[in-house]
Amino acid sequence: MNFRRDNRSEEPEINLIPLIDVVLVIIIFLMLTTTFSKVSGLEINLPAAESEGAEAMANEIVVAVTATGEVLVNNQVLAERNIDALAAALGKAAPSGGGEPVIVINADAKAAHQSVIDVMQAAQRAGFNHVTFATQAPAPAQ
Repeated sequence: MNFRRDNRSEEPEINLIPLIDVVLVIIIFLMLTTTFSKVSGLEINLPAAESEGAEAMANEIVVAVTATGEVLVNNQVLAERNIDALAAALGKAAPSGGGEPVIVINADAKAAHQSVIDVMQAAQRAGFNHVTFATQAPAPAQ
């Protein structure tokens, strides 16, 4: 005796609408409570230059760049500031007979970066591959 009229079994189903509602509420909550930080710049710590002592080389050309942009090659002020004139002055200042000279760039701390790049390009055009920068020892901590 079967007293049941309908012998159908209902299949279980998952209602997704409440689940979607809950997920959207969580996403909105996270969007509203999240703080965004904007990094405006990079912090760069440059190394200090310390040396035991400066070696005087007989085969070097000293190029000084002042804060106003004047360029001096072995304490001789250049009339023109273009790269070709600087390359010619470096070629004239090179000692004859020795090996390739070392170009020592003494640039003022407030000198334009482009002036230093121009000196490096002039050294490359003149055929000098050894370029170095003169630095000042850091002040002792007080």
